[in-house]
Amino acid sequence: MYEQISKNKRLSYVLIVVMTAFLIVFGFAIGYAATGIGWFGVVIAVVIAVTMTLTSYYKGDKIALATSRARQVTHDEAPQLFNVVEEMAIASGNPVPAVYIIDDSAPNAFATGRNPEKSSIAVTQGLLDMMNRDELQGVIAHEMSHVRNYDILFATLVGVMVGAIALMADFFLRWSFFGGSRRSSNNNGMLGVIMLVVALVLAILAPIAARMVQLAISRKREYLADASAVELTRNPDGLANALQKIDSDPEVLEVANRATAHLYIAQPIKKFEKKSRGLFDTHPPIQERIAILRAMASGSAGAAEQA
Repeated sequence: MYEQISKNKRLSYVLIVVMTAFLIVFGFAIGYAATGIGWFGVVIAVVIAVTMTLTSYYKGDKIALATSRARQVTHDEAPQLFNVVEEMAIASGNPVPAVYIIDDSAPNAFATGRNPEKSSIAVTQGLLDMMNRDELQGVIAHEMSHVRNYDILFATLVGVMVGAIALMADFFLRWSFFGGSRRSSNNNGMLGVIMLVVALVLAILAPIAARMVQLAISRKREYLADASAVELTRNPDGLANALQKIDSDPEVLEVANRATAHLYIAQPIKKFEKKSRGLFDTHPPIQERIAILRAMASGSAGAAEQA
């Protein structure tokens, strides 16, 4: 598992480099198609990406917590929750994160922050009401694993890249729709026409492809966080039972949206969870996760490898 965590970190760096290179190429194509000066588009792309990255790196966790209407709590307000968080912090070797509660009856939880020293864990009141101590420990261990594996930083950086590509694509498509593409192709000749076609194709396909890559890797990291949680708790059934209760609960998490859904331990938008079973899922099927955990609990051969 440690080898898989290291591999995930290496792949994360490679993916960020590849997406950065793609963003530059995309910016060049848009810049040339729009103005005849490709590097103008590159400069705009870099400015957008850097601005979004810095904002997300330093303020992304606060934005996610504020959007989710999470409130920070003290040990006196939620002693059992704090005790479990402290136990899992010790087990993982990480500092104790800030603890938040979301006043919502739907059971769910997420972790956010740029590193283990600047991390937060938020759980809903519904989760606290529904889970016993072992189940709560499994959920917190899962979220602490995301912190320890630096999944929260990766999700922030890749989300920024995907957002920057989508923003540029949307701007270019709107500009083309209102006649900018015709004026540009007339001014820049045949090369301008070719670059315009390339930019249009990229503007349509790039956000979809980037999102698919992001979600595929996010799903893989959910499986790994489940396995890491079992390592911390030594109790696969705790997390499995918690996921079963979350899956069985009909409540919809009102504060969740498409921008924050990928952060949660389970898909918070239940309608989407039931209808989507493809490339655009933010989470792997929860019943598959439960089955793997049950197999780990029974000592089934190959369960850890499957996870």
